[in-house]
Amino acid sequence: MFLLILAYLGGVLTILSPCILPVLPFVFARADRPFLKSGLPMLLGMAATFALVATLAAVGGGWAVHANQYGRAVALVVLALLGLTLLSSHVAEWLTRPFVALGNRLSQRTDGDGESTWGAAGLGIATGLLWAPCAGPILGLLLTGAALKGASVTTTLLLLTYALGAATSLALALAVGGKVFALMKRSLGAGQWVRRALGALVLAGVVAIASGVDTGVLTRVSLAGTNRIEQKLIDAVRPMPAAVASPAPKPGAALPVEGTLPSLAGATGWLNSAPLTPAALRGKVVLVDFWTYSCINCLRSLPYVEAWYDKYKDHGLVVIGVHSPEFAFEKDPANVQAAVQRLGVHYPVALDSGYAIWQGFNNEYWPAEYFIDAQGRIRHHSFGEGGYAEDEDVIRQLLTEAGNTNLPGGHVQPDAKGAQAAISNDDDRSPETYVGYARAENFASGQVAHDEAFDYRTPAQLASNQWALAGRWIVQPQAATLDTASGSITYRFRGRDLHLVLGPGADGKPVRFRITLDGHAPGADHGMDTDAGGNGTVTAQRLYQLVRQAHGNGERTFTITFLDPGVHAYAFTFG
Repeated sequence: MFLLILAYLGGVLTILSPCILPVLPFVFARADRPFLKSGLPMLLGMAATFALVATLAAVGGGWAVHANQYGRAVALVVLALLGLTLLSSHVAEWLTRPFVALGNRLSQRTDGDGESTWGAAGLGIATGLLWAPCAGPILGLLLTGAALKGASVTTTLLLLTYALGAATSLALALAVGGKVFALMKRSLGAGQWVRRALGALVLAGVVAIASGVDTGVLTRVSLAGTNRIEQKLIDAVRPMPAAVASPAPKPGAALPVEGTLPSLAGATGWLNSAPLTPAALRGKVVLVDFWTYSCINCLRSLPYVEAWYDKYKDHGLVVIGVHSPEFAFEKDPANVQAAVQRLGVHYPVALDSGYAIWQGFNNEYWPAEYFIDAQGRIRHHSFGEGGYAEDEDVIRQLLTEAGNTNLPGGHVQPDAKGAQAAISNDDDRSPETYVGYARAENFASGQVAHDEAFDYRTPAQLASNQWALAGRWIVQPQAATLDTASGSITYRFRGRDLHLVLGPGADGKPVRFRITLDGHAPGADHGMDTDAGGNGTVTAQRLYQLVRQAHGNGERTFTITFLDPGVHAYAFTFG
């Protein structure tokens, strides 16, 4: 319910966004007609179409985006015809000869009340195909949830609620506009001129959308600071609970029963093992570890999971790594298999690219550990990093309950290197920062041009935790892609380590880069994926450790310059 309220309020706020401007003429073109038979069907058609297209785009990948481009082209033609029929009754009569059904439903009176309900709904569908709202924090949250959990009634309902919020504010504007137009007609006798003005505005809207103004210029023009309002709403509602593990059990205390091991049948593949089932696992103690290979928190906890597997696999412990991807490239089985080999993961890994196992556990976090006893019951869970000794004690307790004796003593102490090394103790380190516009924060290069190439500039000064782009980039929901060589990303960060998830271009060719700290080569502060001169190469889609400060974790200005085009940049993390 909280998410539904948040989605609705986010939609209502879109009336303040500049991205709504190009579709306003299509809405006001029906301002002089009955609301229930014209305005309402149009707005509902717009909301339903946007919810459907947004869901497909979020979960379906590039094919849905390309398909919608064809739909947008058809919609532009339909609405251009509408504009022409409004401009001239002679043009309307001429156009409706070959397009009787279309012309009648979009511009002519076809029922007893002088309005076509189906025609209004069709206009709403066309408008929904064209509407590209600015992705503020609330819409970003909804799109991320849709991409994460896949196509479902819940995700579509949330996006539909967002669109209905926008429809509500547009309905209010339509009601006001209708009264204004009616008053103008009565006082000035200017009905035909009002109609022509609306036709001109509709055609202007078509031109604006066809030229990309709605997703380019207008997204960089702020008529009202809705992002701050939306963020305050998110903070107030708090739809996602904080990642808190179940309380650490006291040594020897009975562990509660939290549920049963869900089905693993939703796995899209298995690595290091044949498919496993809850029935086959009866009699074994099972640790289920949710992870994804570009997640820094997962990478830092992985040495402990691997160490537990090595230590207790001959004493009744089965470890299952459930790989639930965060980014689209992590759904590629070949990428996951390469990561499993590179990271030295030897226990079974279930590929959960459809998030079926994730949803079966009702999980929300990376990493997340679930501890299952020999009877198939979940007895403990833990989220995030840390608490490794307590988690190992739970493993030992469940193994003992299952009748395993002579367990090896002590707690594991893995000697992890590079990005897998333990996190620093700096509580003021910079937060995880996404480069794609769906979840981007603290961006200092102005408004983002959604899904189109644009030349960005880095300001002279960056505040703490601000970041910026320079060069020609295409910013998409999950990542930014460098369109030409010599583009860069700058971040004013604090932390011992700086990591960046990167991938080469679509052609797979390596991308060379060079980093600096405060304008100089990193020297001893270079990470494991750079040398002292700051040089490195992006060869695969993964997390790259670019900085490890040898002494301290003070605030620095980091810049990475790519010498070749095509690189994909996803997210910064810090340690």
